[in-house]
Amino acid sequence: MSVTPKRRLPIYTTNDAPVGYRIERTLGLCWGITVRSRDMIATTVAGLRTIMGGEINELSELAEHAREQALERLEANAQQMGGNCVIGMRFDSTEIMQSTNEIIAYGTAAVVVPVSE
Repeated sequence: MSVTPKRRLPIYTTNDAPVGYRIERTLGLCWGITVRSRDMIATTVAGLRTIMGGEINELSELAEHAREQALERLEANAQQMGGNCVIGMRFDSTEIMQSTNEIIAYGTAAVVVPVSE
């Protein structure tokens, strides 16, 4: 199952402005964080699937949803700061405790304008 992103801002993974735009000003670091726990049933099913090999769909879906939520929060944070773009966007994750992960999307909130302005 694929999650369709609900974009309100352009998100870019490089430090360059989007094609056709220039960076008018940068506003600072912005981020979106979510902490997710794997439920015991999904963890058990995932453990059984490791015996057979292949993709563990339950964990893939959890990761997709967690990243999407982190992106939504990143976008909201950038908008609160007055930005219409995030440059240098990255993901990171950390295991906080067994079966619990923190996923963070971060970058620099910026205001971009079309090159013609």
